[in-house]
Amino acid sequence: MLQPIGVCPADEAVYRELLNRAEATADDLAVALARPVDDVDGSLTTLEGLGLVTRLPGRPARRRAARPDVAIDVLVSRRQQELARAQLEARELPSLLPVEERHRPEDLVEVVVGRDAIAARFEQLLRDTRSELLVLDRPPYVADRQRSDTSVRSLMRAEVEVRGVYAPEALELPGALEEAQDAALAGERSRVHSDVPMKLAISDRRSAILPVGTDEVIDGAFCIRPSSLLDAVVQLFELLWSQGTPVMPTPEDSSGDRELVGLLALGAKDEVIARHLDVSTRTLSRRIARLMDELNVRTRFQAGVQAVRRGWLSRDDERPDDGLLEFGPCPVRGPQP
Repeated sequence: MLQPIGVCPADEAVYRELLNRAEATADDLAVALARPVDDVDGSLTTLEGLGLVTRLPGRPARRRAARPDVAIDVLVSRRQQELARAQLEARELPSLLPVEERHRPEDLVEVVVGRDAIAARFEQLLRDTRSELLVLDRPPYVADRQRSDTSVRSLMRAEVEVRGVYAPEALELPGALEEAQDAALAGERSRVHSDVPMKLAISDRRSAILPVGTDEVIDGAFCIRPSSLLDAVVQLFELLWSQGTPVMPTPEDSSGDRELVGLLALGAKDEVIARHLDVSTRTLSRRIARLMDELNVRTRFQAGVQAVRRGWLSRDDERPDDGLLEFGPCPVRGPQP
């Protein structure tokens, strides 16, 4: 059981035997395990170095096993750190290859087949991300949304920049707006675009994954490595990002008008807004009519513009003059192909 954290079976047998005792000498353990004393003593020395065994004072030398729930957690954490360092160093190893070997065409695009394989590759892409995650998102989804969202939240806690461009239909899923609010509070930067052509995830501008098909869930995805093709999909993301409507948490007020106007200008359908506000569509229609009459506007976009002018909603600091608005946030919920 302990081999993955660097404990060989012989040393683990000594540790398990010691766990059954309050304390013991090497001779005691050698008799119990029917092994030479020198062999057992070598295992005890190794286990001491790993923090699994403690030497007690006095003669003859006696040992006590450390609590496994504490000591093994330390070893697991240490191994995780070692693996993370190995991953970082492995990224630099391709630079040692001859130039002609670094850019073999057959290595630049990999086709992954099967939903489980695609979901696993997406999770791997998230784990490998260190500085920036770029996402184009639209339904349907392959991997578990909650698990993917948890992985992305972990990236944001590690101060990874996460930017997402979402299709409006992504907001129509039950609970999507509520998840969106939490995502924005966690630090995600999101925008909505009316014409997101496909799902896409880009990690550190060094790798990307996107589906073979665009309209339905297809059991195939492309994994792209550094190349002109990867540069092109990065530019596609940046183009859609520049055209999208920024989304951030909407200020709350007692009447709820600020939240409502934000959702209207964001392009959410009446059914989605009604579900989010927990009102009937008839009640929502009356509220919308009253609000637009109060703002003296005829369209939802005009309502958003008036809301900005009144200070209800703030502009995106990056784009102060383009007239786009910030509204209730949109989450990264697993933009897997």
